[in-house]
Amino acid sequence: MDVTAVRWASATAADGVVERGFELAGVPGVAWLPERAAAPVPLVLLGHGGSGHKRAPRQLRLGRWFAGTAGIAAAAIDGPYHGDRGGGRPGVAAYQGRIAAAGIERVVDRMVGDWQATRAALTALDAVDADRVGYLGLSMGTRFGLPFVAAAGDLLRCAVLGKFGLRHPDELPAGMDMAPRLAGDAGRVRVPVLFHVQWDDELFGRAGQFELFDRLGSPDKQLIAFPGGHATAGEAAIAAWCDFLVRHLTAERSAAEVRS
Repeated sequence: MDVTAVRWASATAADGVVERGFELAGVPGVAWLPERAAAPVPLVLLGHGGSGHKRAPRQLRLGRWFAGTAGIAAAAIDGPYHGDRGGGRPGVAAYQGRIAAAGIERVVDRMVGDWQATRAALTALDAVDADRVGYLGLSMGTRFGLPFVAAAGDLLRCAVLGKFGLRHPDELPAGMDMAPRLAGDAGRVRVPVLFHVQWDDELFGRAGQFELFDRLGSPDKQLIAFPGGHATAGEAAIAAWCDFLVRHLTAERSAAEVRS
């Protein structure tokens, strides 16, 4: 990936974090980097949920925490028909209808390509360590993120996924059903995974989430569960995501990993 293909916006710096918007092949994103780092740092790619965007409150919080506290770069991009890719048509029904009309497989494949291009462009920067990249995305961040993690293979070190399952909710358009695709992609995920389940999820029931977790091919996978509905994410959950990523991205690879 030619890093010059990235169009960078002006940077701002505050509290030890450099924040800078970018655009890559028409995909808008934002990156957070430690203001001062003596060596290349790891990178976390942040996938947002449905109706979110690259600068949603949780993305900003996570991006700034990783860069300012953990010393890890982070980046987020707008998902299909979200944020600056929304075309002025906000709302759940609007983006779901557009995804279904375009074809879920086509949209997923395009988003996988967007994440692959983003990872390649950002790891080409001198400030980023290409061997230490992780992914964090739940709900819609898993809908698009799990196929990306599967496709990326050992270009990623670890992933946090969840709030998604293999039983399509009645509340979503039938054209958004991708259970067969996820069931197949899950088996190709080999990196360590932390999988988050909301025990009282009204969209993706426990059974379907457990089925997706069971399908993950990673020999190192953990499941965490918290009470509450789909949109709930308490402080303990967020801390678990961050701890998992920091642990895997700052540890040296084991001899077994290097040999594999």
